Amino acid sequence: MFTQRKISVQTHGRGTYDLSEKLREEVAASGIQSGLCHLFLRHTSASLIICENADPDVMRDLESFMQRLVPDGDPMFVHTAEGPDDMPAHIRSILTQTELTVPISEGRCALGTWQGVYLYEHRSAPHTRNIILTLQGGSD
Repeated sequence: MFTQRKISVQTHGRGTYDLSEKLREEVAASGIQSGLCHLFLRHTSASLIICENADPDVMRDLESFMQRLVPDGDPMFVHTAEGPDDMPAHIRSILTQTELTVPISEGRCALGTWQGVYLYEHRSAPHTRNIILTLQGGSD
């Protein structure tokens, strides 16, 4: 079995957006019992991450770390066509990832107890982000 869908996520600016429930729904609807769930984000200033889903402090700490590592408005950046967060957003995307593959087992994503899948928006302004979701596998 093989299915491919586009998921659109409307962000409200920088931050993380939980995709886990949407993935659960899509995998369940596919009928695939074992296989792979591949996500590809079609953008260069946002990313996909697997991160802890229980304590919101993890996301706050992640953002604090990224702000320290790649601060907005750093004078070393020449590429500022879309504002002071432009180049930092690209660097954050490169340091994280724009695609993920998660195994499907027993009809659901085989994530650990404390794992969630997130879109990580690196820009300050709201954006519509598009993800290509590809599911493949068998119904056992």
